[in-house]
Amino acid sequence: MKIVIIGQKGIPAKGGGVEKHVENLAVNLVKAGENVLVYNRINYRPEKLKDYKGVQIINLPTIGSKHLDAIVHTFLSIIHLSTQKIDIIHLHSIGPALLAGLVKLIKPKTKLVFTFHCQDYYHQKWNKVARTMLKFGEKMGHKYADEVIAVSKSLRSYSYRRYNRDVTYIPNAVEKANIIPANIIKEKWGLEKNNYIVSVSRLVRHKGIHYLIEAYKKLNTDKNLVIVGSSSHTDDYVKYLHNLAKDNKNIIFTGLQSGDVLNELFSNAYVFIQPSEEEGLSISLLEALSFKLPIIASNIPANAEVLGDTNILFENKNVDSLKNKMKELINDSDLALRSSEKGKERVEKYFNWPKVSHDIIDVYKKTLL
Repeated sequence: MKIVIIGQKGIPAKGGGVEKHVENLAVNLVKAGENVLVYNRINYRPEKLKDYKGVQIINLPTIGSKHLDAIVHTFLSIIHLSTQKIDIIHLHSIGPALLAGLVKLIKPKTKLVFTFHCQDYYHQKWNKVARTMLKFGEKMGHKYADEVIAVSKSLRSYSYRRYNRDVTYIPNAVEKANIIPANIIKEKWGLEKNNYIVSVSRLVRHKGIHYLIEAYKKLNTDKNLVIVGSSSHTDDYVKYLHNLAKDNKNIIFTGLQSGDVLNELFSNAYVFIQPSEEEGLSISLLEALSFKLPIIASNIPANAEVLGDTNILFENKNVDSLKNKMKELINDSDLALRSSEKGKERVEKYFNWPKVSHDIIDVYKKTLL
């Protein structure tokens, strides 16, 4: 099959759940013998790669603003692919899905698969107009796609309730962790094995990092708090976080990290904390499990679905609840060990890319019957 993937910023991913998802999906599809083309945004990958691990890449421009970046690039991608012979167009996220109808207009005989990653209109960075458009994109994706994939069971249930449509549940996944010692991070930030707490996410308000900082400041611990991530058109929120943490020298902001630095940060942390108010299905959470980290996460449905009974949940948006769970885990190393072992077993069983990519290929084949 020739499969074209659109909607993402680009690969290889520099951060962002959708980008990591698309990168791993595309590479695993190639491993399975499929012909895969991915569209990259030049402002995301200015080096203009033409190939990545066997995946063909087309680089197109866009307008690098919060509201136009995704939709302009998706439009140009659809125009570009209009002259190509394709079996499957795989569209990701509800913003780009605004143009699902255009895909079917231009390529009516080509099958369209839409992956529903999350309800982005709940994210506080969007204004009222943007939220309305995102909701409309969600509707268009469900209306025009030949098959819809939801990355969590809660999203699948929502799709049925809201659009009366049976969609296929296929979760996000992660590759096997590359566990390495603390070398770079020791030199840069003085971090060593088990002497810090880590959280990895975009620094946007719905990710709940402010709750984590507030809870940490109430703790009596010698472990550092390491916050990994950067702004996503949310500079005011990032400034707020730095102000919130300015009186505590043990809170470290690393900025966006990838490659060996990110692997070291995952490999050597004592615990990973996911304080999000809302998620589709967090890839950072899956990554932390694959690195055999104990997890403390907000008790939202998407997190509970991933963790099952293997890890520790706190009451969403409740600083004291989070503080108490952190204290419990820091003071009980046996609990941390049991939690990490169960979590690693769970991610290897349910959230691995060979299984997930095979399930997505089955969806592609189903559309072509």
